[in-house]
Amino acid sequence: MRAKSEWSRLNEIMIHRPSVEIEYAMLAPKPFLFERVFNVQKAIKEHEKLENILVENGVKVRRLENEIIEKADKFESFRKIIIDFLLAKVHFYGKIDDSEDAEENFRKNIEFLDNKTIFDLMVLEPSIILRSDGSIEYPSVYSNLPLANLYFMRDQQAVADNGIIIGNMKMEQRKREIDITKLVIEHVFGLKDAFEINKRGHFEGGDFMPAGSFSLIGIGSRTDWEGAYQAIFSGKIESEEVLVVENPVYEFAKGNKMVNMHLDTYFNIAGDGLAVTSIYLAKNAKAVLFKKESKGDYVKEGHTTLYDYLKSKDFNFIDLSIPEQLAYSSNFLTIKDRRIITVNVKRVIDKLINENAFDKQTEEIVKSEMSKLGNEIFPERSDVKKEGIEFINADLIELTGGYGGAHCMTATLDRA
Repeated sequence: MRAKSEWSRLNEIMIHRPSVEIEYAMLAPKPFLFERVFNVQKAIKEHEKLENILVENGVKVRRLENEIIEKADKFESFRKIIIDFLLAKVHFYGKIDDSEDAEENFRKNIEFLDNKTIFDLMVLEPSIILRSDGSIEYPSVYSNLPLANLYFMRDQQAVADNGIIIGNMKMEQRKREIDITKLVIEHVFGLKDAFEINKRGHFEGGDFMPAGSFSLIGIGSRTDWEGAYQAIFSGKIESEEVLVVENPVYEFAKGNKMVNMHLDTYFNIAGDGLAVTSIYLAKNAKAVLFKKESKGDYVKEGHTTLYDYLKSKDFNFIDLSIPEQLAYSSNFLTIKDRRIITVNVKRVIDKLINENAFDKQTEEIVKSEMSKLGNEIFPERSDVKKEGIEFINADLIELTGGYGGAHCMTATLDRA
């Protein structure tokens, strides 16, 4: 599994179809790291559409759930692995005798569960509290922390030009997603040589982009310097240079760590030599350049900015306005040079405004900027067309409520 650049042809990806786990996030979006409440059934339909678009464009799509279930159906040894995984996640509470009896029964009965049910329980992580009124015992069920963000498959790992880097996620809400994706990488794909970021650092896939002769790593509220260092020296990145970029924020959004949590929330590459970003943010994104020596080690070369570095590489820029960037314009998925899958930016902006998703100051800025844009809204802009970009509108209006677009929702496995 390799990825040479963001514009290399996308051959294979992994996705996770959101299911009942995201319904928990509808009860309390912000604590679940979501931007807003959305229509779950419409969101699932959007995800199905995204998968269909990928398949129609020649991309092999692996669904996380299917990979686990099919492997467990064929191999008893793997079924035992996911059973042991689940047994470690489910807990019983109450009177000691009652809870111990219930847990023992669960351990006996789990053999009769189908693999689809086992997968669902892996994602929900339920626990049982047993209570009694003296004559009858009754259960209360809660989920320890259902993995509502699992459909953002980009972040648990990153694929570089020499293999996979398994991340270590910063937020408690997402940490245990890696337990499941690592299980697939090692036991379904059979990859035993993946590099794993240790607990001293944090690294998430949305902060990594390969670009041929160089690679980009964003650091900020999710990926940190230690995680970036580990990735650079993992042996999985072989580009001549690595630029570590401090993800910038707008002055008005300094209190919102979600706006620019990853590199791909404000920056992306649509083709060879073509960046899509807020130039304001790119100019304010401080960066440190690492260069590979003849013996193969990376050494710190100097300081620059994301904008200046890319200009030195003869990149052109498509500049995003504030409302375009906040509506996930940069979170498109490049499937080949200058062919991208986008969200419906105009409808997402309208939805964010109509549902009061912004604070008052941000909303005023967005409305003011929108009045200047007219009908020229990404990707339906003359400069986008002039650069030869072809786009496929995947809508993703509801799904973006979890803070991400097509790039965040897909884990690259292979780019030619």
